[in-house]
Amino acid sequence: MKQFQKAVRSNCKIKMAIQGPSGSGKTYSSLLIAHGLTNDWNKIAVIDSENGSANLYAHLGSYSVLSITPPYSPEEYIEAINLAVKNGFECLIIDSLSAEWNGQGGILDIHGNIPGNSFTAWNKVTPRHNAFVQAILQSNIHIIGTMRSKTDYVMQDKNGKQVPEKVGLKPVQREDSEYEFTLVLELSQKHQATVGKDRTGLFKNRPELILNAESGKEIAQWCNSAKTDEGKPDTFQEKINACLTVKILNDLFIANPDKYEQYKKNYFDRKRMIEDNIKSLYENGGLPKKAA
Repeated sequence: MKQFQKAVRSNCKIKMAIQGPSGSGKTYSSLLIAHGLTNDWNKIAVIDSENGSANLYAHLGSYSVLSITPPYSPEEYIEAINLAVKNGFECLIIDSLSAEWNGQGGILDIHGNIPGNSFTAWNKVTPRHNAFVQAILQSNIHIIGTMRSKTDYVMQDKNGKQVPEKVGLKPVQREDSEYEFTLVLELSQKHQATVGKDRTGLFKNRPELILNAESGKEIAQWCNSAKTDEGKPDTFQEKINACLTVKILNDLFIANPDKYEQYKKNYFDRKRMIEDNIKSLYENGGLPKKAA
């Protein structure tokens, strides 16, 4: 007889998406996060459908790339995902998910080439797309998918003048694609990330941040977060993760001196993440000089 069990998050693998307009830094940011997740470039693989863009950052480390060309069918991606798992990689970057949807030989292309009723045609192609999504969700490795955003231009004030700035709109993928991921981050042309969806709670209510390896380490820590003997989440670790400034972090430990020895490493890891994020924001124009 089937039995219900208490819900426990244990050693999960992140399934996240990074979306943004061309030039926003999706591939580069994905690689840095992947390195933070694995701490080893040799454990990172990239499925590249973006004309070799993944190879542009080979100076970062010895990650592996599988370049795919049209047709960008769901089955092509599923085969590549299975190959990454079989080869023992710990993190896979799919760059990009958009090609599977609207690229040559992708879902929209397949649908458009089926004769007859359009509605009936969707009954044939939707299961193929769903199989691709399930290959991502059910794989026992970290997966970061990039998605191109449809772009538009808005007028922004810069030094007292109105200048056009490119902004990302909806991602180029199926309408509800973001619901499949645990974490969705949106990049701007200034390479600053905002949260589109965050079931980890790590980035909720944070100001715009620059994605880097420390972001990946933070996600990895959440994926492997400690549990109490009763299988409950480590609530003090969650409080550490929620600290957005060094002062708030210090106040937390001052109020809980008995926790210091147990969580000393966690304290310094979080302190470094906060300081690095502030430094990155300042260097990339995200904070005024006095805030740094």
